[in-house]
Amino acid sequence: MIARLIQALVILAAAAALNLPAQPSATFNHSKWEPDIAAFEKADRTTPPPKRPIVFVGSSSIRLWKTLSDDFKGYPVINRGFGGSVISDSTAFCDRIVTRYQPSQIFLYEGDNDVAAGRTAEQILGDFKEFVAAVRTKMPKTPITFISIKPSPARWQLVETAKAANRLISEYVKSDKRLTYIDIFSKMLDADGKPREELFIEDKLHMNAQGYAIWTEVIKAHLPRPKRQ
Repeated sequence: MIARLIQALVILAAAAALNLPAQPSATFNHSKWEPDIAAFEKADRTTPPPKRPIVFVGSSSIRLWKTLSDDFKGYPVINRGFGGSVISDSTAFCDRIVTRYQPSQIFLYEGDNDVAAGRTAEQILGDFKEFVAAVRTKMPKTPITFISIKPSPARWQLVETAKAANRLISEYVKSDKRLTYIDIFSKMLDADGKPREELFIEDKLHMNAQGYAIWTEVIKAHLPRPKRQ
């Protein structure tokens, strides 16, 4: 209990330095993800993760990226996606699924579910800032990359909020050279500015191999050359 209080105070201090609101970003039930987080920890005991890995964390678009290691062959990537999560979930478990690995780089994909939950663009920006603050308390120099909220047919009615959140975050990262924004939104639109449905599975929300191929190509441009094996 005392340890949690101390951690909360440290994050609040970091948040203040980043001009964040002092109140929690949302009232989501983070505890429901405990089995998923515990499963990651169990997997780490069975198969120790690589040193200084590149951590991909976020919602189902990360969790369902089954080809992540093959797509980034030569890079020490680990997948810490847990489907249905929002930004504040990744923040709540930051110590256990992100900073504990002492990553060399962090890629965050969240926002889809935040928009669906009714979060405003401004709130999503604030939530991202809190994630950054949580990382900075342990790893002040580690690069963090926000992968833009994707355009999906299933949630196209919410696209204006997603676009506004992407815009705010893309502007915010310019204030810190350790932060990066990756635009995958525009890469997934057709000539009419609508989502390319061939990039999605039947639910029109999650991606197929073609969708992940686009992500892979765009993200690789933000990685150093892989080390020779």
